[in-house]
Amino acid sequence: MQRYVVDVKGWTSATDFMRLFAVAQAAPGPNVLITSLIGYRVAGVAGSLVALFALCLPAGGLTWVVSALWGRFRDSPWRGAIQRALAPLVVGLTFAAGYAIATPHAPDWRLWLIALATAAVMLRTRMNPLWLLAGGAVLGGMLL
Repeated sequence: MQRYVVDVKGWTSATDFMRLFAVAQAAPGPNVLITSLIGYRVAGVAGSLVALFALCLPAGGLTWVVSALWGRFRDSPWRGAIQRALAPLVVGLTFAAGYAIATPHAPDWRLWLIALATAAVMLRTRMNPLWLLAGGAVLGGMLL
């Protein structure tokens, strides 16, 4: 989404996109709030509503259909195979999204260092991720 909004369409700068992303992450509710913020930036309140509904309605409909099928095929061997296949896919997509957000321009080794340190602390302790997010923000502000 960042590449499309910033590089392809030019609706906002990479810095502003990161700020919108931070606001969407800090706000309570689902992570799709970024779409309404981008829609608002492009076309005001109407753009915000159109962007949010355009993202949520198809996904919501697909989720509704899949959940009905998922319950019906509870004992199927395919269900277990699908679950095992989705785990590495989710991890890969998460890393890809993190890479796209962390590298709006040229990769910066300081951002990678903060990300690796945060991941290491998260894997070794049971610290609340919000503290890690706050620590990363402070470190990023000091180093960059």
